[in-house]
Amino acid sequence: MIILGVILLIIGFVAGISILWTIGIILALIGLVLWIAGLMGREVGGRRHYY
Repeated sequence: MIILGVILLIIGFVAGISILWTIGIILALIGLVLWIAGLMGREVGGRRHYY
């Protein structure tokens, strides 16, 4: 999810499409939150790991 968010950020920045930029930021933040929750040992969505 973090990688998809970064890809959308890059595409949105290069193409000048603000909606892709916004969606990219949201996906990157959600991915970071899930990653941090996984590092703390908490199960997220019934899964301990997302890799």
